[in-house]
Amino acid sequence: MKILVAVKRTVDPNVKVRIKADGSDVDIGAAKMSMNPFDEIAVEEAVRLKETGVATEIVAVSVGPAASQDSLRHALAMGVDRAILIDTTQVLDSLAVAKLLRAVAEREKPDLLLLGKQAIDDDAAQTGPMLAALLHVGQAVAASKIQIQDKQITVIREVDGGQETLTLPLPALVTTDLRLNEPRYVKLPNLMLARKKPVETLTPAELGLEVAARVIKLKVAEPPSRKAGVVVKTVDELIDRLRNEAKVLP
Repeated sequence: MKILVAVKRTVDPNVKVRIKADGSDVDIGAAKMSMNPFDEIAVEEAVRLKETGVATEIVAVSVGPAASQDSLRHALAMGVDRAILIDTTQVLDSLAVAKLLRAVAEREKPDLLLLGKQAIDDDAAQTGPMLAALLHVGQAVAASKIQIQDKQITVIREVDGGQETLTLPLPALVTTDLRLNEPRYVKLPNLMLARKKPVETLTPAELGLEVAARVIKLKVAEPPSRKAGVVVKTVDELIDRLRNEAKVLP
């Protein structure tokens, strides 16, 4: 079974980003970058499936500039077999990325596609569902447990008030949630070996696509500041403030 995993290079989750002075975007010029945490979980799950004998080959793919090779090499160090970079400096929205990933999927013909449920930079959570629709395959989003047996995949996902269990025929697409696994610590020797492994580089033109973003970012701003909370001494005082100040009680 072949698994295709999509990974994205994002700002490190421990970095606090700043907004540019003109409000056009966030300033990431000097920020530390790393693999999107949800995508790292997808890579870990793919590697575990290979270690248990379920999968035979794992291919990682990323869309972005040449610097995105860093995330792909991290995936190689984790245990991925091959890496593909769709090299573009264009700012792309979710649909454009999904179209590029579809072109790679049609070339590779994977049995399972794994993506993080969302990227921590835009929090759109759209690429996975869009890709499944373009490929006409079943999808399960925000998976917290995965089991594959008899050319079917069973996915457990958390929903409001409980859990939902889905069974899909392969090929299928699954997006991963935080509770699915804990990615392994990559040792330095593995990272050094990954630096020597080849990364196949393609362009949108080589995939027969001319992609452009359909969404334009108009402005980025900090959320409005909130007033400091007030500590009340009694329940009666709380009710009085809710009724007479906040006006949320009759």
